[in-house]
Amino acid sequence: MKQLSEQSIKECLNRCYGVKVSTIALLPLGADINASIYQVIDEERRAYFVKVRPGKHYDVTAALLMQLHEAGIEQIIPPIPAQNGQITQDIEGLTLIVYPFVKGVDGFSHHLTDDQWYTLGKVMRQIHAVKPSVAIKTETYSSQWRERVRHLFDHINSGKTVSDELGLNLLRFLQEHKEIILRLVNRAHELAHKIQEQTAEFVLCHSDMHGGNVLIEETGSIYIVDWDDPIMAPKERDLMFIGGGVANVWNNPHEEELFYKGYGKTQINRDILAYYRCERIVEDIAIYGQHILLTPANIEDRPTMYKHLLAMFEPRGVVDIALKT
Repeated sequence: MKQLSEQSIKECLNRCYGVKVSTIALLPLGADINASIYQVIDEERRAYFVKVRPGKHYDVTAALLMQLHEAGIEQIIPPIPAQNGQITQDIEGLTLIVYPFVKGVDGFSHHLTDDQWYTLGKVMRQIHAVKPSVAIKTETYSSQWRERVRHLFDHINSGKTVSDELGLNLLRFLQEHKEIILRLVNRAHELAHKIQEQTAEFVLCHSDMHGGNVLIEETGSIYIVDWDDPIMAPKERDLMFIGGGVANVWNNPHEEELFYKGYGKTQINRDILAYYRCERIVEDIAIYGQHILLTPANIEDRPTMYKHLLAMFEPRGVVDIALKT
């Protein structure tokens, strides 16, 4: 992704928000290769969370966050409007959005308490009941990620060489796990066709509701963050993560029980749940695999992606859970 210079960010914050930057630091957060995250401290020692991403979809994201906040959902961190009232800023073809900086840890590195699991369930039910006032994309059960994984194996089978050790390690790993990967692809394909023949209510979904996107403050308050890709879809689009085992957490039946106690009585469509769990793994394999094999060896995030990809196949991880759903 094209990078903004720190000077460009400073000038935008000063001009649009009246923020006089004292320090700015790029943060190594998340697995989104299309986003850059910064912590900014102003001259009065106030902290800000600044996110830069390509495209105009942030206009929708920001408006949706404001709607959720105004609906009384306290577990949302709304963006800070600029001095002219706009919530996003266009800089050099990229979109910048500013949030207050909330200090905390994520659900990958810190276990939620019983009360926090109950709260998370309650909040997700509230979110699923919101009718967005802005146009949100709708689930289509696209086959793009399944096709990309098949093309990835075509690339491997073509005999094209990979010069660096990380790429060679990935090739070996993919070949060793080819059978199970194609099983995931084929299962997602079969389920996609099956569930499209069913009738499912579409609700507002976060779409990436894993532990890494739950921020736990020192006070115990929790926040659902990283609303980059909301979607109107069956509720299972979010619920697949509860008990789904992303990053080998959230795979405890007791946690699931607490979540659904907060969420309330609901009927889960197991076919839809299984589809989303398989499809999510296929998407990650496609993105991580293509990025590792097709980008220069000196790109810093390649080792992190390689680590994430391998972790999916660990015992009680997402692959095990998806194939048992």
